[in-house]
Amino acid sequence: MRTTLNLPEELMIEAMRTTHIETKTKVIITALEELIRKYTISGLKEFKGKIDLDIDMDSVRSRECRF
Repeated sequence: MRTTLNLPEELMIEAMRTTHIETKTKVIITALEELIRKYTISGLKEFKGKIDLDIDMDSVRSRECRF
């Protein structure tokens, strides 16, 4: 989708420099993905301690990696 945005140039330059991303499009896509990820994780934190998964952590910790 093509969209015209008015963004502060210094903010875009700083984002590109900080992330080492070379295109403005990729910087904006990355920022949107991170924003969605942040809010998804935030929503999941509401369930902390409220769901009983019935997992034996001792057996999980003693498993060897399959890879």
